Amino acid sequence: MDNQPKIPNAVTFRSILIGILLIPPNSYWIMQVEGVWNTGHSTCLSLMWHVVINLLVLILINVFLIKRFFPEWVFTQSEFITIYAMMTLAGGIAGRDSFQILIPVMGWPFSFATPENEWKALFHHHLPSWLTIQDQETLKEFYKGESSLYIQKHFTFFLKPVLWWSAFVTVLGFGMICLNILIRKQWTQNEKLSYPIIQLPFTITLNGGELKFFKSRLLWIGIAIGGGLDLVNGIHHFIPAFPYFPVTYRDYNLGNLFTSPPWNAVGHLPFPLYPFVIGLGFFLPLDLAFSTWFFYLFRKGQQILAATIGLKSMPRFPYLNQQSTGAWIGLFFVSIWLGRSHFKEVSSKIVFNNREKNNSIELMQYRLAFSGFLFAFGFIAIFCYQAGMSFWITLPFFLIFFVLSIAITRVRAELGPPTHEIVGMNPSNMLVDIIGTRNIGNNNLSIFPLFWFFAGRGYRGHLMPHQLESFKMAEQAKMNTNFLPLAMIIAMIVGSLSGFWALIHLSFRDGLDVIPIGHDSGVFRLLATRIKHPVGGDFWATFFMGTGFVATLWLTLLRVKFLWWPLHPAGYALSTNNGIDYIWSCILISSIIKWVVLNYGGIKAYRQAIPFFIGIILGEYIIGGMWSLLSVIIQKPTYDFYFA
Repeated sequence: MDNQPKIPNAVTFRSILIGILLIPPNSYWIMQVEGVWNTGHSTCLSLMWHVVINLLVLILINVFLIKRFFPEWVFTQSEFITIYAMMTLAGGIAGRDSFQILIPVMGWPFSFATPENEWKALFHHHLPSWLTIQDQETLKEFYKGESSLYIQKHFTFFLKPVLWWSAFVTVLGFGMICLNILIRKQWTQNEKLSYPIIQLPFTITLNGGELKFFKSRLLWIGIAIGGGLDLVNGIHHFIPAFPYFPVTYRDYNLGNLFTSPPWNAVGHLPFPLYPFVIGLGFFLPLDLAFSTWFFYLFRKGQQILAATIGLKSMPRFPYLNQQSTGAWIGLFFVSIWLGRSHFKEVSSKIVFNNREKNNSIELMQYRLAFSGFLFAFGFIAIFCYQAGMSFWITLPFFLIFFVLSIAITRVRAELGPPTHEIVGMNPSNMLVDIIGTRNIGNNNLSIFPLFWFFAGRGYRGHLMPHQLESFKMAEQAKMNTNFLPLAMIIAMIVGSLSGFWALIHLSFRDGLDVIPIGHDSGVFRLLATRIKHPVGGDFWATFFMGTGFVATLWLTLLRVKFLWWPLHPAGYALSTNNGIDYIWSCILISSIIKWVVLNYGGIKAYRQAIPFFIGIILGEYIIGGMWSLLSVIIQKPTYDFYFA
């Protein structure tokens, strides 16, 4: 044993290289199935299944081949964590709520401008040429297809905006890394948040992967259940006579049971039964899982109440997006208040370089991290100014964005929702509600659609939670993290360029018209309406933002005063918006299962059950992912085990 080579528990060159090599083909995979076919939505999940599949393949190679025949080359858990971190960031950038939105937006207002919609006169002059594609001939082939990116003219027109947007996304992500370094200790060590999302990747990468783990009988029972269901449903996709087990949110709509007013105001009420979401839900803290589905039903109750009272003075009542926005802002302030002692120490270190406060164990010195964030914010401000935004709008826009980012990261660390689509909660809508379009100005309003991809569509592939979760895995593995931020920066650069390449290539080949992303026309129609019909601030919208904010503080106070209080404010923030529709019943089922296990079997039974639920997740991820990969090979959509 002593003669075996010592392998450092650290980020290595080969792990970064493997991450770099894996990112482009995975970006292509994502863009083909998600961007072109609107299937296989890995990037809509907090634990991306395509990343888990890549990781599992590498682990199996490590366990069954490298450890046996080339022990001096064996991969460590730290190397797998590095690869995981790089691939999640690249996946988030290529994701459904990110570049799949940005790339169509870059040319949409110029390709679809008509004399009737008046887009050219309204806002074309406000859109910067270095961030958009304005050449009509290029756009025609971009949207119609049967052409190629690899024509000099096409490549030239895309080169400048691709490089600028890649630089912007990388610097924005770097700013998030710096923020995560400033808050990491408080959430990870002081409050000891649970980080449910990392449980599976951390477990399967222990010691570089262990044969013992794969010998668990409960694990294989779980794999058989999750994988078997996807295998049967996948065959049904090709042979309709084969059995089908309905489990998606499209298969059941309890809203059809409510046909008369005011009960029909409940709207679409899906009842999804995704086994892998039930598995992920098993790792959520019980009170947080309960709060998630409770507040989802509470939201539906508000819709019924709105139909019952019919307030004409408040046509948007109950202002769910505004409640959600206020709740997320409230979560930010709650997290800062709970960590006030830590943040006081951080401030002391930054301002006075207090030597009594040791931050040598951090990935980056606090002063350097804060300076890095200021650099990122400065770059963003100059970028926006050159794009045409006023500084007085840029400052609050990005302050709001980073506040929301910290709140989302907090909820991921504490609650670990399997997905968190938060539609309509964004700095642009918040500013419009508070001060009105008339005061914002057409130049600023015109830039907002270009920012829809990172600040508004849904935040499901948000980079900041993925970064912090990777930091947590690194700490848990007692990993030397000196080069982990560098690996993340490289991943964001390669991920940006790969994401652009994959979807632009597919667009010129197949035509962007066939890609079912309808949000792009929507943001420009909204922009035209805002310019044509300027308005002031909306009192009631602002009021309900305040209501959401106060409700979050009140729920927090109740949790502090009464230990038995079961409702968590994160559940209110998350479920007041649309994202929980896809999974709420799965969280309900998993919370019941977990409650039964803990109450009748105790913590021992809970730990014994973990391999089973990991198996269910792996089973669906592996077989569902194989169907997705097959679709790319045969160039035809196959069974989609998670539609979002």
